[in-house]
Amino acid sequence: MTVFLVGAGPGDPGLLTVRAAAVLAAADVVVYDRLSAESLLDLAPATAERISVGKAPGRADMTQDDINALLVERGKAGRQVVRLKGGDPFVFARGGEEAAALLEAGVPFEVVPGVTSAIAVPAYAGIPVTLRHSSTSVTLVTGHEDPDVGEHGSVDWEAIARVGGTIVVLMGVARIGVIASRLMAAGRPADTPVASITWGTRPEQHTVRATLGTIGQQTLQAPATIVIGDVAAQNLEWFERRPLFGQRIVVTRARAQASEMTARLHALGAAVIEVPTIVIDDPDDGGAALRRAAAAVGSYDWLILTSANGAERLLNCLHDARDLGGVRVAAIGPGTASALAEGGVEPALVPAVATQEGLLAALPRPAAACGGARS
Repeated sequence: MTVFLVGAGPGDPGLLTVRAAAVLAAADVVVYDRLSAESLLDLAPATAERISVGKAPGRADMTQDDINALLVERGKAGRQVVRLKGGDPFVFARGGEEAAALLEAGVPFEVVPGVTSAIAVPAYAGIPVTLRHSSTSVTLVTGHEDPDVGEHGSVDWEAIARVGGTIVVLMGVARIGVIASRLMAAGRPADTPVASITWGTRPEQHTVRATLGTIGQQTLQAPATIVIGDVAAQNLEWFERRPLFGQRIVVTRARAQASEMTARLHALGAAVIEVPTIVIDDPDDGGAALRRAAAAVGSYDWLILTSANGAERLLNCLHDARDLGGVRVAAIGPGTASALAEGGVEPALVPAVATQEGLLAALPRPAAACGGARS
C-alpha cells in the first residue's frame, strides 16, 4: 500500500483537490494536523483510523520524529495512509522530511499537492499577490526561523528586502515586529502596506491592515498569512462581504439530508454546525398503515403532504401517479412539491408561506356537510 502526503489546502473544504478527495475516500488511516479542516475527515470511510498530530504555538500532540515513525509503521503494515497537511505538503509543511523518512524506510509514497495558503489566503482577502507593471515577483518566506542560528535568525531579510515585489510571510506573527524592523533597515519604506489575514478562507477569516511602520503594534493572531508590499493596499474584498459571513448557524436536519442546506449556507458565508435532531426511520408497523392508506387514496378529495420525506414514502407505495387520478394534492412548500414532481405528481396547491398555518389558510373551504364532501 501507499502513504499519501496530501495537501488539504488553506481551510476552505472546497479548495481540496479532486485527487486528494479520491485518496481520502479510500484511506485506511488518516493522520491530520490542526490546520486541515475537520470536515475533510468525513470524506474518509467511517472505518478509517483517525490520528491527530496537530501542532500549535508552544504545543505539539506529537513530535515530527514521532510523526515520521508513525507514517513508516502504518505504511509497512500494508495500510493506505493519508497524511493530511494544511496548505501544500512541500511549502513550509515539513512534507519533505516525511517523504525522506518514508524513502529511507522503503515505504512507497505519493505527494498530492495542495492549494497553498501563501496564494489562496490573500486572494480570499481581496489581495492579488502580483500586479502587472508594479508587483512582478513574489517571495515566500517563513517567519518561524531556526532558533539555534542566533539573534539574527536564519532568514536574510536584508536580501529579501532588496528583491522588491511582494513578500508573503507564513508563521510570522510572533516575530512580525522584528521582521518589519529589519525590512525597513534594509530600505523598505515604513509606509509600505501590510495585511495580516488570520484563518484565511474560513468563516472566521479576519484581516488586519497596517504598514511596515505600524504592523508591530497591531494585535495579530496565528495562524496568519502576512502580505507585505504595494499589493497589500488592494482591497478587492469579496469573501468577507458575503451576506452570512461571520454568522454561525446550526442545521438540525437529519444528517443524510443536511448537505444541500449546509452547502447553500456555506456559499453565503456562514459557519455551519450540523447537529441532527431527527432520524428518518421506518415506522414500527413496517409501513403497513401507510400502504393501506395509499391503497384507498382515490376515495379522498384532497391529499395533503407536509414534508418531502412524507411525499417520497407515499410515492413508494403507489404504482404510479395515475393512482392519484381525481385527487387534488397539496404540498406544504417547494421542497415537498419538488419531491412530488420527481414522482410525476404536480401539486394543485403550494401555499405562499411554507408553514402549517400557511397551508391551512390556502386550502379552500370544505363543501357544505349536506354535499357529502369527502376529505
